[in-house]
Amino acid sequence: MCGIVGYIGTREAYPIIIEGLKRLEYRGYDSAGIALFDGSELKISKTKGKVSDLEARADKEITKNGNIGIGHTRWATHGVPNDVNSHPHISNSGDLVIIHNGIIENYETLKQELISRGYTFKSDTDTEVLINLIEEVKKQENVKLGQAVQIALNQVIGAYAIAVFDKTKPEEIVIARLGSPLAVGVGENEYFIASDASPFLEYTKNAIYLEDEEMAIIRFHKGIKVRKIKDDSIVPAYVQELQMNLEQIEKGGYEHFMLKEIHEQPKAITDTYRGRLLRNEAIIKMAGVEDNMKKFLNANRIIIVACGTSWHAGLVAEYIFEELARIPVEVEYASEFRYRNPIIGENDVVIAISQSGETADTLAAIKLAKSKGAFVFGVCNVVGSSIAREAHAGAYTHAGPEIGVASTKAFTTQITILTLMALRLARAKGTISSSDFRQHLLELELIPNKVEQALKSDAHIKMIADIYKDSRNCLYLGRGFNFPVALEGALKLKEISYIHAEGYPAAEMKHGPIALIDENMPIIVIATKKGHYEKVVSNIQEIKSRKGKIIGIVTEGDTQVRELADHVIEVPDTLESLSPLLTTIPLQLLSYHIAVLLGKNVDQPRNLAKSVTVE
Repeated sequence: MCGIVGYIGTREAYPIIIEGLKRLEYRGYDSAGIALFDGSELKISKTKGKVSDLEARADKEITKNGNIGIGHTRWATHGVPNDVNSHPHISNSGDLVIIHNGIIENYETLKQELISRGYTFKSDTDTEVLINLIEEVKKQENVKLGQAVQIALNQVIGAYAIAVFDKTKPEEIVIARLGSPLAVGVGENEYFIASDASPFLEYTKNAIYLEDEEMAIIRFHKGIKVRKIKDDSIVPAYVQELQMNLEQIEKGGYEHFMLKEIHEQPKAITDTYRGRLLRNEAIIKMAGVEDNMKKFLNANRIIIVACGTSWHAGLVAEYIFEELARIPVEVEYASEFRYRNPIIGENDVVIAISQSGETADTLAAIKLAKSKGAFVFGVCNVVGSSIAREAHAGAYTHAGPEIGVASTKAFTTQITILTLMALRLARAKGTISSSDFRQHLLELELIPNKVEQALKSDAHIKMIADIYKDSRNCLYLGRGFNFPVALEGALKLKEISYIHAEGYPAAEMKHGPIALIDENMPIIVIATKKGHYEKVVSNIQEIKSRKGKIIGIVTEGDTQVRELADHVIEVPDTLESLSPLLTTIPLQLLSYHIAVLLGKNVDQPRNLAKSVTVE
């Protein structure tokens, strides 16, 4: 969602905040703003558009000196994207200034109460209501800013990550979080505030992550004090050392982050199984699974909760767990699961999947599952994220930072982790033979090299993209393990090119979608040699007879589909259960090239944000 950056210390705040906003622009990019205090005057510049638009505007509007400041990139919730609704927002007195990620659900009630007390509002945002509520509490209760923030937040309903300061006492910034991430970089007599660590990596590797319902008062001369919002109790400020480096969040010579991250998948998959897959010893080591083996082995079922691309990874995992470990699996949209009063028992295992570890619906699903006594295992990429802390146990994917909004390496590394889990449980249950187990380990170890091979089709895929870039609709078909890959391929095309696309099980084509097929309809069919190959070939023949344009994703050396299809893209051969790790690669590249050829903003597609931290 929105991106938050702040600084207090001895350096000039402006360049730190602007560069930080650029690194967080993937979180929100329909408007941006900055507030600085130079010791005598509060300076605010904000605008609809991107951080580059803010830079251009700030050059004309404000001087840029000051050692305290906050900045924001917005993904609109309340109020359309425009200059007035952009953050930061100031209180009626002009003394208090705030940036906010989240939604205040009872803002309208609070707004009417404040209006009755003489407050006026310039924007349509819930955030302007919150800063004036803080000002009213500060005035009525005659308390300091930190206490006013705490009292005000106990009156609001919703989710938030906020940073607030008072120009009359510019030696401190107050921050707080509930449902939206917030990190504090700790330097030498200086502090950095951000939605994630990327804005301050070049300045410090030490970070404090606020937990839900925590706030902190940051004074650069006196340090940081963390408190509970509910009861004002003091919380120890635990400083973590970050493992990320600056090179990981730069483009590294690629035109877009998405392309870089597609090409990073061989390394990301290797990093995910490194130290876990020990092929020579024929074992898989995963502490989160080993320490809770009885929970898994005695489970009535596994429930996987996730959203978007992570949900598709969960669908692949359903096939893998049931095939290898013979454990029944249900895959749920977290956004639906949390609201439908699901039946959950103490012998259920819930696997929650999220790249960011901050997805609001998935977090809520975890809390619901825990309240019912279920064991929760988290799969996420971001160390120290909310899901990592909320789950009973879990595993990190080690994919490295994923900046592009459309997930790529998150998908393949999630499947890798879930495959390792399924194999380990299958071995423990005795549902896989020793020879099959060893074969799976060998093939999984070979996957990064095979992904490298698949990436070599890039130029060929770009040629196909140029042919079909003007299509208005596309169908993606797959069967078995590759049905979820068809869903993921369609999602990628929709996300970044804005072309309507749908994924279906290939056999379901006859139950409706076949009516759409004509000479203008491209159909991408995943038709690898393993699994239901002959059935898929029959589906392709049905498409061909109706003049549909066929793009086949096939195993190297395939001749049967090649004779029928208009285009084929080859991937290396592997086990059927591992094929999604390869078949997804050409679909990612196809979506990328179509979007680029159409002139779309690949890394920041319209209306989307990387991490959905509000409902």
